[in-house]
Amino acid sequence: MAEDMDNNLPPSVESSTNNGSEEHKSKDLSVSSDSIRHRFLEFFASRGHKVLPSASLVPDDPTVLLTIAGMLQFKPIFLGQVQRLVPRATTSQRCIRTNDVENVGRTARHHTFFEMLGNFSFGDYFKKEAIQWAWELSTEEFGIPADRLWVSVFEDDDEAFEIWHHEVGVPVEHIQRMGEEDNFWTSGVTGPCGPCSEIYYDLHPERGYLDADLNDDTRFIEFYNLVFMEFNKKVDGSLEPLKQKNIDTGLGLERVARILQKVSNNYETDLIYPIIEKVSELAKVSYSQANEQYKLNFKIVGDHLRAIVYLISDGVVPSNTKRGYVLRMLIRRAVRAGRSLGLKGDYQGNLGETVLPVIAGKVIEMSSLIDPDVKDKAGRILEVLQREELVFLKTLCKGEKKLHQMLDEALSRAEKSGSMPCLSGKEAFVLKDTYGFPVEQTREVAKEHGVGIDMDGFDTEMENQRRQSKAANKTVEVVGCT
Repeated sequence: MAEDMDNNLPPSVESSTNNGSEEHKSKDLSVSSDSIRHRFLEFFASRGHKVLPSASLVPDDPTVLLTIAGMLQFKPIFLGQVQRLVPRATTSQRCIRTNDVENVGRTARHHTFFEMLGNFSFGDYFKKEAIQWAWELSTEEFGIPADRLWVSVFEDDDEAFEIWHHEVGVPVEHIQRMGEEDNFWTSGVTGPCGPCSEIYYDLHPERGYLDADLNDDTRFIEFYNLVFMEFNKKVDGSLEPLKQKNIDTGLGLERVARILQKVSNNYETDLIYPIIEKVSELAKVSYSQANEQYKLNFKIVGDHLRAIVYLISDGVVPSNTKRGYVLRMLIRRAVRAGRSLGLKGDYQGNLGETVLPVIAGKVIEMSSLIDPDVKDKAGRILEVLQREELVFLKTLCKGEKKLHQMLDEALSRAEKSGSMPCLSGKEAFVLKDTYGFPVEQTREVAKEHGVGIDMDGFDTEMENQRRQSKAANKTVEVVGCT
């Protein structure tokens, strides 16, 4: 929570906390990710925002598993549950999202781990200042050409539309009204929420503005989201006004780095590419000359190792439940992707058969300006990662053979019956329960072979296991009382 956030500030912005109200004096024209992060925080510090450090990836909030956004540490303030200590704040927040894990590496923008730069107002300024500063940051501080930018607003947010058009000067043709799915932000099933306005970078302005689709990833990069936090979503889905109107913004560091560094995807920015280069060195395969499947595996390893290192640093350990399950899944996906690149064997004598700790060393080396505590925890991070990789390797070979046997049988059954090939829920469950294959991984391998999975059947098997576990626990409790 915000009350505890005065320690461990990013080294590059420690001085900003003491002169937040001073006029912005200089501009660092470098486009490195470290410079972008620094310039963002300095920009808002010079406009009266308190620079606060990132919260842990393990949130205090019981309604979410992991920290998914910069606003999460401020949620009690937004809800009026605690008093604000400052009227304005700015952060660079480490975040984890795994709802799109299967898209990692397949698109230019999906990640499990990312940094969200944010500026926040706790009942202080609102739409006008948030919009004007976002535009100034984008066009003047970062130098993005104004004619390459588009904005979206919530469908009935006339106020935001008017500010963008009449006060900022964005042409009507570059402003789109969008519905709740795109432009009404919620922090979860319940909690602070509100309409939002997003800024997009146009990769292909030559296509004009007629029929432009802001959800077209081949043309647009959504990089800055301004949430006008004025409601609380209740359990029944109804909205109640918050005591004060707040601002919650999120600028994706990986995305703006892609724009400013002029690379084709987020993975080729200086945030991830050095990790990919390390993988390339170990695999003795050139990333630039690799085919698309190899590039996909490079990206998976590069992305997942960032998430893995920071999760372990923040105290998460591999397990079969909750956060531990997320970590275990990411480690196993990274191992499998690495093996697809030929990453096997001993690269440092004291690491045995494991490979991920070697790559994790590169992530740790790059961690100083993201989280200075990571290097101090390097020993434990590498130990946990090595142990988990070794455990997985013991079952991986058996599991891979069993999975491919099941896939061959599914293809054979489909050929005979003329139906679509599909693994049964029971088969997917056995792979998870006996061989430690997360169902997400089984589904991904099956998809590569043109085989589906009966997910309803899998869910039934999982529910049966939960019921049996509960019954066993009840039996133990009864026995213990006699």
